[in-house]
Amino acid sequence: MRDSTALIESRRFGVRLIPPLRPLGWLALGWRDLRRCPLVGLVHGLALAAFGAVLIALAHDRFWLLAGAFSGFLLVAPLSATGLYAVSRALERGEHPGWRTVTSAWRPEPRLVRFGLLLALAGTGWVVTSASFITGFAPMPVERPIDFMRGVVLAEQGHVFETWLLLGGLLAAPVYASSVVALPMLLDRQVGVMVAVLTSWRVVQAHRLPLALWAALLFGLTAMGMATALLGLVVVAPWLAHASWHAYRDLVDTTGLEARP
Repeated sequence: MRDSTALIESRRFGVRLIPPLRPLGWLALGWRDLRRCPLVGLVHGLALAAFGAVLIALAHDRFWLLAGAFSGFLLVAPLSATGLYAVSRALERGEHPGWRTVTSAWRPEPRLVRFGLLLALAGTGWVVTSASFITGFAPMPVERPIDFMRGVVLAEQGHVFETWLLLGGLLAAPVYASSVVALPMLLDRQVGVMVAVLTSWRVVQAHRLPLALWAALLFGLTAMGMATALLGLVVVAPWLAHASWHAYRDLVDTTGLEARP
């Protein structure tokens, strides 16, 4: 009953039509926001990169600890960008955002906590599934990153790595569909978590090609940021956060619905 009520409420939000290459426009708008309010964004990116560096230092040569830490890191990163969504919203309103804009977005908010717990559960599920698969099918025990490279990535038989990537994609797809506009929506509107998630699914269903491109851009730019010893995340993380706000604003019609202060 609650799910059907949430679906009915979700349908109050219209889904706008966009051209296939519109995600490139979101990147341009996100870059504009980062240039207009650079300090907040770059500090956020620096903090995220530093957090990632700490995870690497702690996990070091233990592959599964490293894999679990980074799975959680990638899932929680969009949640940590809530303050930057607020900055983009303030810029859109013609305001002058600052640190107070960011801290006010993080005032006690049970809905964001619940959504964060859902992301943490998804990350845990992936790590358990990944560990079970590699333990069962890798030709050698995997305990260190070098073991993963030799026994999975460079394995000559069994297509373990390709199957592992496919499995990861299948598990990541519903997480992406559930969150692509849900977090900015929770910041912007007085709606429940289930309403935001169902609206996100409706958006993906209506725009499969543009949002497949958006997923590829998110993955590619994040991978580039991580490949530069995480230094690229200082710029990439806030850039993508601001762009994600514009994705939400482009895709979801909230006209006439109560805004969150």
